Amino acid sequence: MAYLTPAEVADSTVATVEKKASLSISAMLILGALAGAFVAFAAEASTMATQDIPLFGPAKYVASIIFGAALMMVMIAGAELFTGNTLIIVGVLAGRVSTGRMVRNWFWVYLGNFIGALMVVALVAGAGLFKVNNGVFAAATVKAAYAKVGFSFTEALLRGILCNWLVTLAVWMAYAAKDIAGKILAIFFPISLFVISGFEHSIANMYYIPAGIVAKAQPAVAALTHLTPDQLASLNVANFLLKNLLPVTLGNIIGGAFFVGTLYWFVYLRKADAARVAGRQSASLGR
Repeated sequence: MAYLTPAEVADSTVATVEKKASLSISAMLILGALAGAFVAFAAEASTMATQDIPLFGPAKYVASIIFGAALMMVMIAGAELFTGNTLIIVGVLAGRVSTGRMVRNWFWVYLGNFIGALMVVALVAGAGLFKVNNGVFAAATVKAAYAKVGFSFTEALLRGILCNWLVTLAVWMAYAAKDIAGKILAIFFPISLFVISGFEHSIANMYYIPAGIVAKAQPAVAALTHLTPDQLASLNVANFLLKNLLPVTLGNIIGGAFFVGTLYWFVYLRKADAARVAGRQSASLGR
């Protein structure tokens, strides 16, 4: 068989997340930084490819083709992505990972993701890419970032839930594949759905919004974006953290940990875990 059944994926996921929860802090930071950089590469390339496509639908479609490369690199090359690691909840529910270990992993991987994404922002700026196409790339970067800080808290939260429901499904499906081609196909379609739909990914936004904050300093940006000075001023660190990153991160946790991790645990693992616990209790009483 070239793939695992859903029940087998559930079992395999428990073993996988148990290993993730046992990583050292240095490993989580390094692998987290790599994943943040991989996502930032995909975000930058998506913007570069769509910067002067005038129609909304075709632009989204092109971006969706490119963006899946981020999760492919994470899953195949090896890296730690916070949004995918919300599936560690499966190990917690199965009694194989403590809540503390899960939170520890989320914290250090999230920090590593942030470092990696900001590193790519700095490199993109230093490489002069915001000057590409007479500032059109910079303007596209700013407009994307401005739209992201314009959501209400509820909108950003719900878009975060929808996004990571699909991202963790892509991870779950990639776990089912036993070869690289299968993993690539499993990842491509769910990621395309989230990008085309305009859902919100916290780690991608660690590139998109800081890149927009940096790019808005380019001389021609204001004219090319048609944004007012007040609108450009609203693209700032406080709005990035409070109006986007916070609600989107919470939404990503709900989307991955509940809609994928918890529901699949309930269907495929709950009874087996309950029987295992009962067996241990019985053995303990027998002594």
